[in-house]
Amino acid sequence: MDAATAATATAAAALVWFRKGLRVHDNPALDAARRSAARVYPVFVLDPRYLRPDPAAPSPGSARAGVARVRFLLESLRDLDARLRRLGSRLLVLRARDDVSDAVCAALKDWNIGKLCFESDTEPYALARDKRVTDFAAASGIEVFSPVSHTLFDPAEIIEKNGGRPPLTYQSFVATAGEPPKPVMEKYSELPPIGDTGGYELLPVPKLEELGYGDLSQEYIPPFRGGETEALKRMRESLQDKEWVAKFEKPKGDPSAFLKPATTVLSPYLKFGCLSARYFYHCIQDVYRSTKTHTKPPVSLAGQLLWRDFFYTVSFGTPNFHQMEGNKICKQIPWRENGELFVAWRDGRTGYPWIDAIMIQLRKWGWMHHLARHSVACFLTRGDLYIHWEQGRDVFERLLIDSDWAINNGNWLWLSCSSFFYQYHRIYSPISFGKKYDPNGDYIRHFIPVLKDMPKEYIYEPWTAPLSVQEKARCIVGKDYPKPVVDHEAASKECRKRMEEAYASNRLGGNPVKGNSSNSSRRKFSDGGQDVPDSSMSKQPRKRS
Repeated sequence: MDAATAATATAAAALVWFRKGLRVHDNPALDAARRSAARVYPVFVLDPRYLRPDPAAPSPGSARAGVARVRFLLESLRDLDARLRRLGSRLLVLRARDDVSDAVCAALKDWNIGKLCFESDTEPYALARDKRVTDFAAASGIEVFSPVSHTLFDPAEIIEKNGGRPPLTYQSFVATAGEPPKPVMEKYSELPPIGDTGGYELLPVPKLEELGYGDLSQEYIPPFRGGETEALKRMRESLQDKEWVAKFEKPKGDPSAFLKPATTVLSPYLKFGCLSARYFYHCIQDVYRSTKTHTKPPVSLAGQLLWRDFFYTVSFGTPNFHQMEGNKICKQIPWRENGELFVAWRDGRTGYPWIDAIMIQLRKWGWMHHLARHSVACFLTRGDLYIHWEQGRDVFERLLIDSDWAINNGNWLWLSCSSFFYQYHRIYSPISFGKKYDPNGDYIRHFIPVLKDMPKEYIYEPWTAPLSVQEKARCIVGKDYPKPVVDHEAASKECRKRMEEAYASNRLGGNPVKGNSSNSSRRKFSDGGQDVPDSSMSKQPRKRS
């Protein structure tokens, strides 16, 4: 059955399975269900894989999600429920004992569902989960409608148009993709009623404190609230300034701006599908049509959404995209194992205030500016510590509220110079890079209060301050704040040498990834959070200043 027929075929009861796509606007799955069924069951299943408490985790939350992201998810679910109630429906929250697919299949059977509608998902975990459900549906005679609506384009279609291979450069992706489909924006005032749910325990959206993460009284509440309502409000506020939209150009931006971030901060709303990427893209195009000139991809605002789709497509078409081993587009680099240095980086205890402040912001807010992400990713991998990008990826994946499997992996591949970008000699200084944006160190003072009274001459290098200055600032380096875990000049020099050796080994071994990235590919991308290196990196070790 083709998509058009599936969308309009009648069924007594339809189940809309929400996972991402936590919105009412531009939701083809919800739209198909309301058109084709007398009763519609909107369902979200709490997944223990993401929510089960892990006492061994380095911060409160589950093994796969810190409390900031869980909080954002719960806020998004409550907002979705409120919007569905205004349409005469509600969100049916179920709790899976172990496997989400078992809970969905049970509901399909017990509620006598004739049609299942859900947004397609290209992540490996989702593909396996969804196959179990669709196999059950097929065996049970249940129609399935699974449209692409999380991305601008269908990654499978792009790969097919590109000869069966994913485009590996932004330029080739854009040339292949063309213009995205328009969003489904028909407005309606009500949904069909929910049918009989039998003896099911229908849960309210749980509160964060009810999930078993322990005492959360000291946990910082991030400034970003989840949900479609907030997403649309943020988008409209961003697009009201037409001149800003027209002139938007990444990699420009201030990574130290935290009271008012220098980006739209729409990435977490795109990640959870509270905001439709297609709707956002077409709203941007409306602004462009009202202005005389505007920036172009890859640096424009619309270009950021194309970067997002680029990584979705490459990740979907590349086996083992999430790891070095068995990943044909990833350079094989003998990263070193050093648990002590890794923990210092993860916990914001490297002794480099710029790096530590960023990691503390990540831990508290679940978000930081794209150039801040560049800095800490470079420092962990090819810049200073020479630790495997997969370890950094895991930290970002757990803590970022905009953590996105395709984009997160793609950017760690990029920033570690393992794929896409190969100018490993360009290294972010953990001292001078932040200083050029924030010479007074206000960002550091905010996130590392022990340094709040350190004079600005020493705020980026407190170990160089005379003891009398440290005493006056009430911050003794080595006691109140750690000494640097490495010497940046020596460490970066050693990293360059190791990267040169690794690249030479890859050439001898016939690694298929080679060549230099183009100028436009080095530009900033994706307000979806993680981004590519830009021209502000140094080619040689920076002098301490």
